[in-house]
Amino acid sequence: MASSPLRRGRTPAVFVVLAALGVALVALPLLGLLLRTPWSRVGEILTSETALTALRLSLVVATTAAAISFVLGLPLAWVIARGSFRGKTFLRALIVLPLVMPPVVAGVGLLAAFGRRSGLVGTWLYEWFGIQLTFTTAAAVLAATFVSFPLAVLVLEAGLRGLDERLEGAASTLGASRWYVLRRVTLPLMGPQIAAALVLSWARALGEFGATITFAGNLQGRTQTLPLAVFERLQTDPEAAFAISMLLIVVAFAVILALRGRFLR
Repeated sequence: MASSPLRRGRTPAVFVVLAALGVALVALPLLGLLLRTPWSRVGEILTSETALTALRLSLVVATTAAAISFVLGLPLAWVIARGSFRGKTFLRALIVLPLVMPPVVAGVGLLAAFGRRSGLVGTWLYEWFGIQLTFTTAAAVLAATFVSFPLAVLVLEAGLRGLDERLEGAASTLGASRWYVLRRVTLPLMGPQIAAALVLSWARALGEFGATITFAGNLQGRTQTLPLAVFERLQTDPEAAFAISMLLIVVAFAVILALRGRFLR
């Protein structure tokens, strides 16, 4: 005789109270922002030159950063997931480090590497080729890529680890080349993980602030993305800052809906 399923007991009252506090911790700032947003001025604020320029730049920076994160992240995820070599644990920890690194420290690190005057690579680029990365749109892309790249690698690595390698082996047995297997078997099977990696890295790049303002500056039309526009408007026009913040929240919520059933289930 099959045993009856376990009955779920009542949730302890203290858990209910703590759970409610957890919800409030997330909901109250959002509610406050929703109530403080000047809805009568939203159209005027979001169609202003500052907001539209920051929005266009944010979309360019986030899209470019997500593309770079995927192009570089897939091979790296493959090496970590399927490679066998000493130091793999250290390599994985190094890749994940930007996720836990304070954003300002990330910006300082980028300056130390790509700064024109004292950067390890930046000085050489400027002296030999006249290329200056700091305080340019390229710097904003580099900063956004630095902080979003680990997300792409982690998601793609998880996808590769969860892939049934017997399917790839069967295709190889039937005479398919390595690149054919990659294009027609591996990548299609990883479709959900690829989509999640692109969306997550894009969303992280869209919201980047600390590394961008430290390494790229806050120059309207060149490096001022939406988060930086919020910061600047908060000093002079808080209502405009609330409205632009709501735009970012709407975009973030759309990202969550896009991931529903692919990554968050």
